[in-house]
Amino acid sequence: MGSIAPAHVPAERIVDFDVFSPPGVEHDFFAAWKSLLDGPALVWSTANGGHWIAADGATVRTLWNDAERLSSECLAVTPGLGEVMRFIPLQQDGEEHKAFRKPVVKGLASRFVTALEPGVRDAMRLLATQLRPRGQCDFVADFAEIIPLNVFLGMIDVPLEDRPRLRQLGVQLTRPDGSMTVEQLKQAADDYLWPFIEKRMESPGDDLFSRILAEPVNGRPWTHDEARRMCRNLLFGGLDTVAAMMGMVALHLARHPDDQRTLRQRPDLIPAAADELMRRYPTVAVSRNAVADVDIDGVTIRTGDLVYLPSVLHNLDPACFPDPEVVDFDRGMAPVRHTTMGVGVHRCVGAGLARMEIMALLQEWLAVIPEFSLAPDRPVTMKGGNVGACTALPLVWAT
Repeated sequence: MGSIAPAHVPAERIVDFDVFSPPGVEHDFFAAWKSLLDGPALVWSTANGGHWIAADGATVRTLWNDAERLSSECLAVTPGLGEVMRFIPLQQDGEEHKAFRKPVVKGLASRFVTALEPGVRDAMRLLATQLRPRGQCDFVADFAEIIPLNVFLGMIDVPLEDRPRLRQLGVQLTRPDGSMTVEQLKQAADDYLWPFIEKRMESPGDDLFSRILAEPVNGRPWTHDEARRMCRNLLFGGLDTVAAMMGMVALHLARHPDDQRTLRQRPDLIPAAADELMRRYPTVAVSRNAVADVDIDGVTIRTGDLVYLPSVLHNLDPACFPDPEVVDFDRGMAPVRHTTMGVGVHRCVGAGLARMEIMALLQEWLAVIPEFSLAPDRPVTMKGGNVGACTALPLVWAT
């Protein structure tokens, strides 16, 4: 349901654009969002209670990096979600954010990611080997929604058979369908997590939650409430984003057999290819609430306004990247300032883990599955939301 724009929003900035269901998103997430690049750099959506959308690359990047005037406290444009979830460290700012982010970053340090890599590769190769004789699969259901979730659940040492149950909670956070209130979603996550949190706090192991909770915050132990909020944050953060990225990478390779062949012949290009594919197919967006007035693009974001920042409109803006829709592995050879993993102090704490998983996907899937393409008789479908994704990705190959 739409809302009336406040008086400080010029009429020419108002758009009928629901971030959870942009026009045509079920066919092409990126085209749906790119339609905003033709207009002003900042627009006002009347959907979801009303909020700004940064609608070109420079504006997305500038506002994402403005941690002084734009707070992370609101979490999302979904009404009430931020007030209920109170994620640590995602919804914190300033010194508080720095204090709580430090243990999380330590828990996800590169040495732990490196130690995980052989097991991740083995799991990918095993699942691809099981799929190969079939000659077809739905990559989303048969691979992308299995491997990264199993990796994350293994990191926090919870039963892998809980994956379908937890996957549904992740979907409700990023693409709510109205079947759960935000209070019910939070309670479902807390009810699931609390026995594990309590055990980790009383008798730490070597899992991710234990490593983080063993690190003091400003010289003191974590409280139970803080532990719940942090574990809640990591649970939801690990349930959707890498799965979505894997789907987009597989979609690109299915549409571009030459890129498949290049990577099969030149596996040394895989690190650069992973970086370029992650730039080309960003699906994450964040929300910020203004804690001071921000003058930008000839309008004023007023204190209290919400601003939606889609990474897709930075990474695919021709003013920010030459030929942004072209995947150029050479572009990935040098550091590229894309926004897929965020910007500034709130850059994704799991960026290193995500990159490792995408590189492992490229190596292991291509090593097992012969040249593959889109199934000619079944459509690719997508969804919008705070994390856009393929919902069906039918692939075929010769057996």
